[in-house]
Amino acid sequence: MEKEAVRVHELAQELNDVLAGTAAGALLSMMGRRLYFPKGIIAQGAEAKQHSTLANGTLGIAIKNKSPLILSALKNQIPGLGASDIVSYAPTAGLPALREFWAQEIKRKNPSLANVPFSLPVVVTGLTAGVSAACDLFLEHDGVLFAANPSWDNYALIAETRHCATLRVLDMFGENGMDLDVLQKAFTDEAKRTGLVRVILNFPQNPTGYSPTKREAQELCSILLKLAATGARVLVMCDDAYYGLRYEDDIEPQSLFAYLANLHEKILAVKIDGATKEDFAWGLRCGFITYAGKGLTPAHYDALIKKTMSTVRSTISCSSTVTQSLLYKMYTAQDGSLQKEREEYKQIIQNRYKMTRAIVDKKRDHPVLRPLAFNSGYFMSFTCAGVDAEKLRQKLLHEYGVGTIAINAKTLRVAFSGMDDDCIAPAYDAIYKAAEELANK
Repeated sequence: MEKEAVRVHELAQELNDVLAGTAAGALLSMMGRRLYFPKGIIAQGAEAKQHSTLANGTLGIAIKNKSPLILSALKNQIPGLGASDIVSYAPTAGLPALREFWAQEIKRKNPSLANVPFSLPVVVTGLTAGVSAACDLFLEHDGVLFAANPSWDNYALIAETRHCATLRVLDMFGENGMDLDVLQKAFTDEAKRTGLVRVILNFPQNPTGYSPTKREAQELCSILLKLAATGARVLVMCDDAYYGLRYEDDIEPQSLFAYLANLHEKILAVKIDGATKEDFAWGLRCGFITYAGKGLTPAHYDALIKKTMSTVRSTISCSSTVTQSLLYKMYTAQDGSLQKEREEYKQIIQNRYKMTRAIVDKKRDHPVLRPLAFNSGYFMSFTCAGVDAEKLRQKLLHEYGVGTIAINAKTLRVAFSGMDDDCIAPAYDAIYKAAEELANK
């Protein structure tokens, strides 16, 4: 079905017209073209909040003395926040102060973006919601989304189960790093076939725990630039869930988003990140989705934000107010503990990485378990030769009391981040021993 045949609301068409002629507009899926933010309860409520002086009868909350009612049993659990910070509805795109703060954090962590425009981040309920929202906007039902092999299982659930698309996984990781030739060939073939390429890049990667070196990052951007120069439209989703957790000196320190944001007019970069992994706040479920592309204007970014607000509004309505309030208070506290503890916690994981690295390097020629390259993040993965990863997982769990993840039949993931230091050596001893026992049956 041609995109032009899709019936869209007039407000959606206005946004489509704004994006016409850009990579973002050309990459929109049928759903993406249909998405719009209605001038309904939320929009009218926001207008009333700004201008109503006598009374505001728009939103479905209850107030007393102009403050939301809140049960003491709840308020007493969060003494540092006011009632509005806890139980009021947050704006669909998130608390404005938190969004502005995160935009500045993106610049701080990625100096290449100092003078490069990008959209104001939109708050989503964790990075899964960010990936899902990006797929709503840009992944066609019969489209292809490239990812690494192995990859996080939620990518398949989102791309294939929810969007009826194809998740095409590429063997881009080996024992010593990235195989960029595999990417270049696959992207080139897809560009010739369809004229567009969609890819999700997750660094540090889950499940391998690999981040590109500075050289690999440059080469990867060069591949994407050459692809766009041929006329192909390119969508790059940067899943930065584990950003900042790098343990070797040669790793590229910036997100690929920083280099893609102003690389070529036919490249749209989408940054999906958040507080969950970076700030050890997994269950708070606070993520962000941010857009960038060479030549995009504030009007283009506003249109993309409105379409993103549409998918948020039509699924969860808005993200948790208390989560956003807590995080903003934490980020803007002046006691100096935040950065210090971040570094302390990162060092804990880095020490576990080094312990794991020492064990794995000694057994690099193991006949059953071969480690995929890893240098960052929470995980490392083994390729299993001659044994089934699920059978190995079951044996480890029930005979040795060691929990691992079988990503697929050949890949076993181990989260060294989740093991106390004194558990790492015995756990890996068990992993190797169990693998050998299975292989010798």
